[in-house]
Amino acid sequence: MRVEQQELCFRGRDRYRPSWRRPAVAALVLALEGGLSLARFGLAGAGWLLGATVLVGGACLVSSRRSRTEVGPAGITICWGFGRGRTHPWDRIRWIDMRETKTRQGTYEAVRITLADGRRRSLPVLQRTALHPNPDLDANYARVLRWWEASTAPSARFRPPVRLHQRLSPTAVGFVLGIVITFAIVAIALVTQ
Repeated sequence: MRVEQQELCFRGRDRYRPSWRRPAVAALVLALEGGLSLARFGLAGAGWLLGATVLVGGACLVSSRRSRTEVGPAGITICWGFGRGRTHPWDRIRWIDMRETKTRQGTYEAVRITLADGRRRSLPVLQRTALHPNPDLDANYARVLRWWEASTAPSARFRPPVRLHQRLSPTAVGFVLGIVITFAIVAIALVTQ
């Protein structure tokens, strides 16, 4: 069943390269935060706040640069930046698709797998956002699909059922929530009279 293919490795350090603008914006934000926190919390408080900001920002940067997705004969290995990652064998992967989410900043696309137990996992680095455009995403998605199709039997593949949160739009959820809140307020007002 297996077809000889070259193993794939998608690494964050190859995709998330810093530009001169991001460190400049980060320095501006830190300077603004430092000035405001110095006036509000004093020197010690500002130092702690800036230190925590740098620590969290550095951890996020290290995580994104060390994240990776590896595709090979054993399956798909996902690592979000810390540790060795987790390998999901081909016989446990039931579906691979591309999820598209609309946000205020634009469209977010991510390749994800669905496991035999129904859990879904996004694949790090195989993503496209307005901040990090990925022109090779469609080609890399097709390469991952070829590995999956060559490594699994057609009978082991099935599209997962659509979940409730995927059927409802944010507008519909907001409308229903608005009605529920209105009825709750009216009920509380009637009971307290």
